[in-house]
Formats: sequence, structure tokens, C-alpha cells
Amino acid sequence: MQEIAGVLGCSLHKVAYWMGKYNIKIRSRSEATYIKRNPEGDPFKFKNPQDVNGATLFGLGIGLYWGEGTKADLNSVKLGNADPILIQNFMTFLIKNFSIDKTDLKFGLQLFTDIDVDEALDFWTKKLNIKRSQINKPIITKSGSIGTYRKKSQYGVMTVMYHNKKLRDLLVSFLPNNKPM
Repeated sequence: MQEIAGVLGCSLHKVAYWMGKYNIKIRSRSEATYIKRNPEGDPFKFKNPQDVNGATLFGLGIGLYWGEGTKADLNSVKLGNADPILIQNFMTFLIKNFSIDKTDLKFGLQLFTDIDVDEALDFWTKKLNIKRSQINKPIITKSGSIGTYRKKSQYGVMTVMYHNKKLRDLLVSFLPNNKPM
């Protein structure tokens, strides 16, 4: 509405008045921002699985998101794990089921102080076939007594991220609503 007021050379209140008078729906700021950033529509497109392999991948991806994904972030899809095969499968799920461009995925790496940063970055970029520029600055946590977990995370924990509220909400809608089947 502020942009409309600027173009017309009038106040925001005048625009709000006329929109109300003619029952023109007013978007929330987040809706307006989303539409402005995505003028061609959603940057993803859900594709229903077409065969058994597609259905298996879809079920795997939803299960991974349910078990390992971050549902608390209301604006992004995030899934973290120390297993590169698990991360690869989730990436494939996003790419094949939602037509997401692999280069639009972002990554976060959490390391302990006794892990070589460059070695870990090389490991993850090769395993996931991604560019270093897709990985945010690694988060370094002071090493402590971490027991058997040390072997499992010798290259840290990688989080794959796709920043899109609508996709996050869609994935959450596919999850069982906490009731036993």
C-alpha cells in the first residue's frame, strides 16, 4: 500500500480507505514481500510421485524431515545430520519432488574445535557435489567429552537449508499430526 501511495502521490491512509471502501483484500507484509520477491510465483513446484520409486523417495523425504528436520523455523526448510548419504537423499527429495534448483540450496556446517575446517569443507563439498559458496561460515563449538559421537561426526554436522515459508508449511502439512496411525 505504501508503494501505491508513493506512485499516486497520496497518503497511505487514503489508499487504505479506498481499498476498504471497495473491499480489496489487504495482504500481510509477509505475503506482500513473498509476492514481490517471487513475481513469477512460487520458486518450487510440487510434483506428485509418478511411480513406486518416486513414492518411495517422497516417503523417505517426508520421514527424514519429520525425524531430522527443523520444524520450529517457520520460514525455512532445514535438516541437519552428520551422514552425507542422509543429506544427499533429502536434497534429492527436494530437487525431484519440488523442482528446486540445487544451486538455491544453502548449507550450514557445525564443527568441533578439534576438526580441521578446510578438511571438513572439502569432505562435504565433494560428498554433496556442492560449491563452497553455498556453505555459510562454519559454526565452531568447543570440543568436549562427546563419547562415541566423535566417530560419527568427524566432519561435523551439515544442515541443508531452503529458505521458503510456503515450502516449509507444505512439508509440515504432509506430516502426521502426532496421532498414531
